[in-house]
Amino acid sequence: MSLGHFGPRGDLPDADLRSASVIDADDVAALLSEMGYPCTEREARDRIRLITDNDRQALVVARSGGRVCGLIALDFMYYLPLGSTTCRITALVVTSDSQGKGLGRELLKEADRRARFAGAARLELVSGSQRADAHAFYKACGFSDGTLRFIKRLGDA
Repeated sequence: MSLGHFGPRGDLPDADLRSASVIDADDVAALLSEMGYPCTEREARDRIRLITDNDRQALVVARSGGRVCGLIALDFMYYLPLGSTTCRITALVVTSDSQGKGLGRELLKEADRRARFAGAARLELVSGSQRADAHAFYKACGFSDGTLRFIKRLGDA
C-alpha cells in the first residue's frame, strides 16, 4: 500500500469521497495496478460488482481535480476472539502524483467513520513488510503494530 509522504495537506483540491460503482472500473484497475496488483478494467468491474453486492464490504473512491486519485476497500467481519465486528482495510492506494497531500488521511477517516457506524470494535489493515513508507504513514495516523501475518498460497493469488 504505497502512500508516500505523510506531511501536511498540500495543493490537492478538496476530494469527493463516494462509494464506487462499475463506472469506476477503469480507475480502480489503474489504482490496483499502481499498487502492484495488475488488474484489467473487466476484472475491476467484476470485483466492484462483488463488493457492491455484499453488504459486509465497501469500496470508496476519492475524486479530486476531475479524476479518481485514490481508493479504500473495507471488509466488515465477525472476529471470534473479540466477539464483535472488525473492519479490515483490504486496499488503500493513492496515485503517486496525489501522495503527500492528505488524501490518504481522508480515506482513512472515511474508513474510521464507516467502521464506527457499523459498530466495529476496531479498524485494522495489513501491509507488505517491504512498504516502509506506508508503515510510517499508518503509525502517524494512529495505527500501531499488530500481530504477524502468515500466508499460505492456495494457487496463483
